[in-house]
Amino acid sequence: MKTFSIPYHTGSREFSLPDANVKAVLEAPLHNYKPDAGQEELVRRALAAPIGSPRLRDLAKGRRKVVLVTSDHTRSVPSRITLPILLEEIRAGSPDADITILIATGLHRATTLEEQKRMFGEEIVAREKISINNAFDPSAFVHVCRLPSGADFWVNRLAVECDLLLAEGFIEPHFFAGFSGGRKSILPGICAQETVNQNHSFQAIASPYATTGVLKKNPIHEDMVYAARQVNTAFICNVALNARKEIIAAFAGDLEQAHEAGCDFIRRLSRCEPVTGDIVITSNGGYPLDQNLYQTPKAASTAEACAGEDGVIILCAGCADGIGGEHFERLMLSGSVEEIERHLAAIPPEKTIPEQWCAQIYARILKRHTVIVCSDMLSPDLIRKAHMLPAATPEEALKLAFDIKGPDASVVLIPDGVSVMATK
Repeated sequence: MKTFSIPYHTGSREFSLPDANVKAVLEAPLHNYKPDAGQEELVRRALAAPIGSPRLRDLAKGRRKVVLVTSDHTRSVPSRITLPILLEEIRAGSPDADITILIATGLHRATTLEEQKRMFGEEIVAREKISINNAFDPSAFVHVCRLPSGADFWVNRLAVECDLLLAEGFIEPHFFAGFSGGRKSILPGICAQETVNQNHSFQAIASPYATTGVLKKNPIHEDMVYAARQVNTAFICNVALNARKEIIAAFAGDLEQAHEAGCDFIRRLSRCEPVTGDIVITSNGGYPLDQNLYQTPKAASTAEACAGEDGVIILCAGCADGIGGEHFERLMLSGSVEEIERHLAAIPPEKTIPEQWCAQIYARILKRHTVIVCSDMLSPDLIRKAHMLPAATPEEALKLAFDIKGPDASVVLIPDGVSVMATK
């Protein structure tokens, strides 16, 4: 027997498998990467030698109103480290600048005060001006233009009214935007629901270019870059993280050039040759990304690439925050998988329902695969209603999977399904 550990909520789950059943363990080389400096030093180096841009302190000179966009509670951005350095750099160029930290929620709920303290540290929460994007408040947004897709670009007015806009974030593979980070801080991060919804339309998600690791011809990425340029996003600072959520590289500078450099780094250290198994067991990387079912298509899509024609996918996710978005829940419980997909395919881009992309991804996966959700925090009855099978432990999930695929079934383990690019 072999014993394995897989991220789950704020810790991990351990389980054992017979040697004969284990076909492969896919882990991103990124997790074993050893940087040549500490986390803070990596960020300072990136800011001292930005890619395709003057230093942030030089951009800040003469600027009075600065907006710094950061990620919300669903992301692992190590803002306790990065934010103080970025604020120091801005004030080195403009000591009296009026700085607003704008939390990019997209369509997520508001980040709580306690979550802010955990993410940023109590000192920054007490001292700095912080605003939270609310995609559902029309008064918070201004119309800027139409995007290449034809979508109307409504963005948080703070981004338009400032005279220096920058963003921080982290880069990892993303199953329909190609990669996270960079332009994604703006769209969907600080946009109105109409803009986010249309960017995530059925047609956009269904594009063959809207997939992990692909930026060229990706309609979702193209809209995101266009939007970020239209509001003059002057500077970004993005980091790469290992499995312990530690910074192993930093990329700062021009919106596209710095982001592309970071994507190249992640691509080199995240790609694994896909291995097909009868059973694929994975996770959404633990907290915060596994705090609800709505976030889990990220890992499910990675597992899909290795699950063969009718393989079983076991998804370990705490889901301490429940199923997630109310629209996602309503869609997943609205009918059969085939009915859900037909319904979504008939919706024109401008009528896109919030969170429908998540139901679309799951409908695609569930048409071919049995998905077992391994969680002791999410209602088993709710999991069943969402067309998946519940299991409280990895052992229970594996028993269900072996009952379906037989005792000799091969197993592929992808401990962190978010960080791995299972592509040829």
